[in-house]
Amino acid sequence: MPNIKPISDLRNYTSVIKEVAYGNRVYLTRNGHGQCAIIDMQELDELDKQKALNKLLMKLNDAEKSIQTEGTISADDLEAELGV
Repeated sequence: MPNIKPISDLRNYTSVIKEVAYGNRVYLTRNGHGQCAIIDMQELDELDKQKALNKLLMKLNDAEKSIQTEGTISADDLEAELGV
């Protein structure tokens, strides 16, 4: 069950923070609408890593599609093109 609190509960910051744990976010509302969430730092780090991995996989997928449609060039041709 989501832990939803009005943003005014932050006046008692310590009690709100005590409720935050890995997998247990606290969602804050303003005038009954979602405003922000407080999450555990370890969970945030894992979400950032997952986001980076997803971005990498998307780029690899794009590269594979490019290889299928445009093909590749040899290492010698690449060196010649770059002037190395």
